[in-house]
Amino acid sequence: MKISSILGLNARSQLYSYKYNNSKGRKVCNSKILTERFLKKVGVSVPEIYKVFGRPQDVLNFNWDSLPSSFALKPSRGLGGQGIIVVKKRANPSTSGWITTQRTTVSIDDLKLHTLDILEGAYSLGNEPDVAFIQEYVGRHNAFRKFAFRGTPDIRVIVFNKVPVMAMLRLPTKQSAGKANLHQGAIGVGIDIPTGITTKAILNGQFIKYKPDSTRKLNGIKIPLWTSVLKTAVNAQIASGMGYLGVDIVLHPEKGPMVLEMNAQPGLQIQLCNNAGLRRRLDRIEDLEVRDADHGVNIAKALFVSAFSGKVKIEEETITVKTRERVKVYKYNSKNKLEVLAKVDTGAYRTSIDRTLAKDLGLLNEENILWKGMEYRSAVGVQTRPVIGIKYVLGGRKIVSSASVTDRSKMMTMLLIGRKDLIGFMVNPQDNK
Repeated sequence: MKISSILGLNARSQLYSYKYNNSKGRKVCNSKILTERFLKKVGVSVPEIYKVFGRPQDVLNFNWDSLPSSFALKPSRGLGGQGIIVVKKRANPSTSGWITTQRTTVSIDDLKLHTLDILEGAYSLGNEPDVAFIQEYVGRHNAFRKFAFRGTPDIRVIVFNKVPVMAMLRLPTKQSAGKANLHQGAIGVGIDIPTGITTKAILNGQFIKYKPDSTRKLNGIKIPLWTSVLKTAVNAQIASGMGYLGVDIVLHPEKGPMVLEMNAQPGLQIQLCNNAGLRRRLDRIEDLEVRDADHGVNIAKALFVSAFSGKVKIEEETITVKTRERVKVYKYNSKNKLEVLAKVDTGAYRTSIDRTLAKDLGLLNEENILWKGMEYRSAVGVQTRPVIGIKYVLGGRKIVSSASVTDRSKMMTMLLIGRKDLIGFMVNPQDNK
């Protein structure tokens, strides 16, 4: 990772957090209650809030026995996961106690005292008076049960200009007391944006390969509902009016992705577990005209590929292809495919397609154009080309990628497949002789 590509604290604040974020949006982000109310109004899925406590009298008058068997008690402006009690089930149907995710028992009196501490500001910045609330318990998705210690994992997505630029999975540990907070000892695992496959993992700022005290690899985990996770993060950013945002998402076992909270100044350790700098990625999309969440996610998947996700595919299966291959290209927004001859060229980075062929397949539809005016250097000099989304089948494997559009009418093939799409393939030039 190059030093010049890293985003530092000062640059984050001056160039992004304050330049692209407004005071109204920051106010919403600083309150978990306002975040829930705001996002719920615009249709972004969030865990339900059952009760809000603003005064001590609210705590004393509330019927605590009316609470469900599982819930989370939180401060509205708590820092670093402090002050949160997560209840998993009732201790006994005949009692008024509950069992937390840390397997401790709490009574109604315990919850009352803790709530009063929150109101007095025991967990807020500067110990200022706060608001407490009781929220729906999300639990752990089955995909993470083997990797998370008791608590609920979450996914942090950095969104800028409607494009998800970087993401990580945060796994609770015994050290973090079941909380998904890196500063308390949770594990941060980088995620490859195009595939949703985890890459490198860090614990206390150090790279690790396995879950502590186990032989379970932390890389190669496939995040469920990955595209939905990214779209949820972008929709939250659009709704907030903030230009640069960290969105924390939990995967409800039945309901899918939910926004837990938003952060106008998300931490920067996400760069370490992705082994990539935020600054470079932000620069690449700063001036793009992004239409909506779908468009932003497509751009992200085209731009921000991780080398490790390819290694995972290679371990699964390596497919040998020739330098000339028959491939089946999908028509736009259709299951129908057209078979064409393609050149497999490891000397080219990105796949390119002939303009006429792209038009015939409907791929030049405005909704499928990722961005326009990208400069390419080739044997004929610098050219400006549009970039489109493309899906095709090569060697029996479905490839979802992007392609530049150019005039290949004088070439032997209407499609050229670049090395960006060849991760997990072996090219054998001898087969074409």
